[in-house]
Amino acid sequence: MAADDVTVRVVLADDQDLVRAGFRVILESEPGIVVVAEAADGAAAIRAVEQYRPDVVCLDVQMPTVDGIEAARRITALPDPPAVLILTTFDNDDTLFDALDAGASGFLLKNATPEQLVDAVLTVAAGDALLAPDVTRRVISRATTGTVPVVAPDAAVPGLTERETEVLRLLGRGCSNAEIATQLFVGEATVKTHVSNVLQKLQLRDRVQAVVWAYEHGVVRSGG
Repeated sequence: MAADDVTVRVVLADDQDLVRAGFRVILESEPGIVVVAEAADGAAAIRAVEQYRPDVVCLDVQMPTVDGIEAARRITALPDPPAVLILTTFDNDDTLFDALDAGASGFLLKNATPEQLVDAVLTVAAGDALLAPDVTRRVISRATTGTVPVVAPDAAVPGLTERETEVLRLLGRGCSNAEIATQLFVGEATVKTHVSNVLQKLQLRDRVQAVVWAYEHGVVRSGG
């Protein structure tokens, strides 16, 4: 992100002071990111979000008073909520899906590199979901368990234009906006408009839900 770009305002929530300090140093080394507040538990994180109105809140999972999952659920229920990025040491499906169900836009392990942390914050701040390929596969696996596709991959989705259906199909395959733009030979701004229209028309919260919807309804099928 260039220094003259819009500043991304971040709230950091973790019960370990050293972890928060380290994350602050990493994030504020990136021009365009500023940490506006820190919190040592989920309740304080919610209050910080209400007070500072950040673009992104980074939440640890295990925190006293209110844990990160419950904090994410309450924060995403606020009017005009920030993007929620879950930072955790727990790499298991229960934590992952609890976070996604709570409205998190991203899920990052604490052993990620500093560059990955910065990229994650910028990604969710831009309105994209942070779904690494292995996470996408797990989302797809959970979404397709026991479901029967009801829309053939080459069929239009009722309520969507042909181009919006193409965008949904690519979303379901885990493509980023840049990758969708390349495949459809359009600009990223156009892709963002299509993605917004898809989410609005299908009444979906975010790209994570779009991936699940695409697989549940057969717009994309495993391996195809």
